[in-house]
Amino acid sequence: MDLIRWGNGLADPFLEFESLQDEINRLFEGIRTPEPRGLFDRAFSPAVDVVEHGDSFEVLCDVPGVELKDVEASISGNVLTIKGERKESGLSENGNLYRTDRRAGKFQRTLQLPLPVNPGQVEAFLKDGVLRIVLPKQEELKPRQITVKAK
Repeated sequence: MDLIRWGNGLADPFLEFESLQDEINRLFEGIRTPEPRGLFDRAFSPAVDVVEHGDSFEVLCDVPGVELKDVEASISGNVLTIKGERKESGLSENGNLYRTDRRAGKFQRTLQLPLPVNPGQVEAFLKDGVLRIVLPKQEELKPRQITVKAK
């Protein structure tokens, strides 16, 4: 039986594992794994910004390529839900599709706002691929200036 000494450069098990890792990675290069399709995994999930103003919240949601009829928003308490669908572009019907980075499919974003809003005064606009939702804060939660009087 041969003995290999540690520390003299003859064998380093960590380098051997790194070499094995590199070989395994090379085996799987070029193999595309399918998109995850779990409950919360979406093929397309738009970016969202939430901005708090003095008397309202403003939500900006990037939905380029989504038509007005394919997007909807709902509010329940202080939870905003945005749903929609981006349709396939249909470019592959006219020719061979070489590469595609644009995602298509249904999406849903649910956002919890830090304070309740007034659902009767919510406004939403879709312009240039950006959905803008203005959510006024409930009246009793707005900060109010208190006048201090001398007595």
